Amino acid sequence: MNKLLARLPQQLTYHNLSHTLDVLRQSEHIALAEGFTCPEGLLTLKVAALYHDAGFIDHYFDHEAQGCRIAQQELPGFGFSGAQIDRICGMIMATKIPQSPQSHQEQIICDADLDYLGRGDFTEIAQKLYTELLAFQVLAGEEEWDALQLSFLEKHQYFTGYSKENREHIKQAHLASLKAKFGQANQESA
Repeated sequence: MNKLLARLPQQLTYHNLSHTLDVLRQSEHIALAEGFTCPEGLLTLKVAALYHDAGFIDHYFDHEAQGCRIAQQELPGFGFSGAQIDRICGMIMATKIPQSPQSHQEQIICDADLDYLGRGDFTEIAQKLYTELLAFQVLAGEEEWDALQLSFLEKHQYFTGYSKENREHIKQAHLASLKAKFGQANQESA
């Protein structure tokens, strides 16, 4: 966590230590809600949450692979086995968009990573992502952002029962709101 705090670029208004800690909290919360109580499994899940965006230290794009390299370098020093590190890297790589989880742990971290899509703080967190994407010149402006968000929310799916039950309906409300805003913007420009 100290490395993330010290080395992540300041322009990362979304992919920062606050996001990492949120993913850590949500990973544990979702895991326990899903009945996932294996101590070793919870440990590797939490470590994956801490490392899932570590690659942003050096790379904005393909940060998942870089995060795995960092984990592979550092985790043996903390006593993690090769098999544990492989599972951790599997979880990190599962968060790459579009998400493709293959295990329950991977489903949990994927849902934790995008938990905010179905929460009341969606607008505030989305604004942080918008600011970051502008800073890294991924987007040109608000119209492109609205289209990106609309498309992303339409394609996104939660994987765990917990997130489907507790986040999906709120995400759908955010999507409806965005569709209304995007529709209104299109009508004004016509």
